[in-house]
Amino acid sequence: MGRKNRPRQRSRGLFWQGWGAGYSEIIKENKLFEHYYTELKIVPEGEFEEFMQAMREPLPATMRITGYKSHAKEILHTLKEKYFKEVQDLEVDGQKIEAPQPLSWYPDELAWHTNLSRKILRKSPLLEKFHQFLVSETESGNISRQEAVSMIPPLLMKIEPQHKILDMCAAPGSKTAQLIEMLHSDMDIPFPEGFVIANDVDNKRCYLLVHQAKRLNSPCIMVVNHDASSIPRLYFDQDGKKDILFYDRILCDVPCSGDGTMRKNIDVWKKWTTSNSLQLHGLQIRIAVRGVEQLAVGGRMVYSTCSLNPIEDEAVIAALLEKSEGALELADASADLPGLKYMPGITSWKVMTKEGQWFSDWSEVLKSRHTQIRPTMFPPTDPEKLASMKLERCMRILPHHQNTGGFFVAVLVKKAPMPWNRRYPKELQMGECPADAPVEAVEGESPAEGNPSVPDTPDLLEVKKDDVCGPPPPKKMKLFGFKEDPFVFLTEDDPIFPPVQAFYDLSPDFPKLNVLTRTHEGKKRHLYMVSKELRNVLLNNSERMKVINTGVKIWSRNTDGEQFGCAFRLAQEGVYTLCPYIRARILNISVEDVKVLLTQENPFLSKLGDDAHNQAKKLGMGSIVLRYLPDPKDLNAPQCPIDLCGWRGKTSIRAFVPRNERLHYLRMVGVEVFCDKQGKRNDGSTEIPEGSAEGLSQEADLLEQEGEEMEQNGSESNANGPEPIGSTCDGPHERIYECSEVTHDST
Repeated sequence: MGRKNRPRQRSRGLFWQGWGAGYSEIIKENKLFEHYYTELKIVPEGEFEEFMQAMREPLPATMRITGYKSHAKEILHTLKEKYFKEVQDLEVDGQKIEAPQPLSWYPDELAWHTNLSRKILRKSPLLEKFHQFLVSETESGNISRQEAVSMIPPLLMKIEPQHKILDMCAAPGSKTAQLIEMLHSDMDIPFPEGFVIANDVDNKRCYLLVHQAKRLNSPCIMVVNHDASSIPRLYFDQDGKKDILFYDRILCDVPCSGDGTMRKNIDVWKKWTTSNSLQLHGLQIRIAVRGVEQLAVGGRMVYSTCSLNPIEDEAVIAALLEKSEGALELADASADLPGLKYMPGITSWKVMTKEGQWFSDWSEVLKSRHTQIRPTMFPPTDPEKLASMKLERCMRILPHHQNTGGFFVAVLVKKAPMPWNRRYPKELQMGECPADAPVEAVEGESPAEGNPSVPDTPDLLEVKKDDVCGPPPPKKMKLFGFKEDPFVFLTEDDPIFPPVQAFYDLSPDFPKLNVLTRTHEGKKRHLYMVSKELRNVLLNNSERMKVINTGVKIWSRNTDGEQFGCAFRLAQEGVYTLCPYIRARILNISVEDVKVLLTQENPFLSKLGDDAHNQAKKLGMGSIVLRYLPDPKDLNAPQCPIDLCGWRGKTSIRAFVPRNERLHYLRMVGVEVFCDKQGKRNDGSTEIPEGSAEGLSQEADLLEQEGEEMEQNGSESNANGPEPIGSTCDGPHERIYECSEVTHDST
């Protein structure tokens, strides 16, 4: 039974959305906000009016080209040489359009911003083509729509391929995507030693994380669902013994009041009050403390908020440094992003209630307010201690300096284990807890200190009945939300492997133990792969953490393939992960072959060039890799390799590539795919085919709209959980839409 063509909501131009729907009636004034920040003097003298004017202006749209993919330079070349040039010479209603500009501080011109609005996008066919290009490349994972200041924290983490990374409050996932890209900076390494564990407390928002991650097709990402302030300690096998997992890099982008986002979240204007920051301060400290506890000595943790309020910013950092007793220090990141304008952290601030009452010191706070206002909200009173913290190394980004949102970021380096990372004696002389025992989470010592006996969860110290000071018994982990399918690793002698290994001639170093499926019983429908290190984490912590998703799909069951010797066909999502191990079933193709394979549904073998045709005749029927290798002498052709999954039939050949990627590869080889506003095709009809660029643009707009709603409301429409990372329906019986269904012309 075919799928009905239901009418879909048209939602154009969301990629460059500035002001949100329903915000027009909100007056962008808040006297308490102005009074508060005037008094705190976070804005340089004489700039406050400029600061407030910038806060009232729409936020420019920004995008980032996926940095780790080998296609990044091709995407950048296409944007600069085609779309940006067309836009900069364009006039709409007598007004010249400003071409997008690179962010001066982002490396290699991989991030851009523009003031294009939805209204302008609707008025020009050239801008419509530009928009369709952006949404299709976004869904392919080649471009990410992300606020400019949101790109800063991952850049300051200085990530290397071997790093173990924790993203504590990861949803909706734009920063997580950056972390994955940096981990895969060397495309010649299919399995970096490092990995990213992306966590979020909201079960439903975790599925938005999965959507972001699956665009990047990485075997080194795991999405988990925990409260960041009590995220469990994990273990892993090292040299035959079980050790605690400490992370080399941690991103601690905590929940905040968000007053730096007023330019895009206009309702903050009417909802802003100082009580928001006062209520979040304690949670922010608890999350940050849990982060540094799990940070390896020598590691870096980046703390960030989209708030300008020092109660959520410098006060949290100062409390963390004071608790650490020298184990932490603020790193000087001033030279890490040349071109970025920021204000140094402040060392003096006051606390204000929502009624407008000010307090300069904890001693001034009335006892009746001690539950709302805490000592850690004030700067240290000891001048020497305050100076030693070097709070000026914090970075506050103000909107009017580079036309961005407001943001705060600080880089912490761990020099030694935290002071409470030690074992207290089981029995004390007076039967009491030590006076200096911290009320925060009590951690075990690092493995280097020789203490394998550590509590399972961070808990408050308490005096037990036998007067022994120690943590309470661990509680059973509570699980909320959709119950995920199991993650079942295959054994080396699994009967699946011999026919697969023979069919694709897998190299001897193929990591069979890294292959998993999502079912204990019945036929295995899909096979996924994770890195060796993530497998280690999964096997040692299955009862300690709730995993939402991990692994990239590499093979899918295909019943038709059994007669050709292998029941599993290659999946496009995992082709770049798997191809280094495949030594057979590879068909080398030219640029013209790529065009034929991606614009025709089932081209005969004779449609291929002579070289590819001769190779194809020697291959038996079944799944194949279609490989394009660049020719350095032909500068007009793509200068990066392309691997496509295909199927060699009896007399024909076809590519199994999801339609978003199909459009991406066609553009790379010089074929422009475009459908006008009315959805007109070559035959003049107005039906919008499912595989067309117009249909894709609408679909991407809807996904984008859903993503923005999830980001603001913390909701997710998929109640049944996501497909595994990298899952796409591209099976042998899926209809392959010809690109002749949409307007295309060679360029």
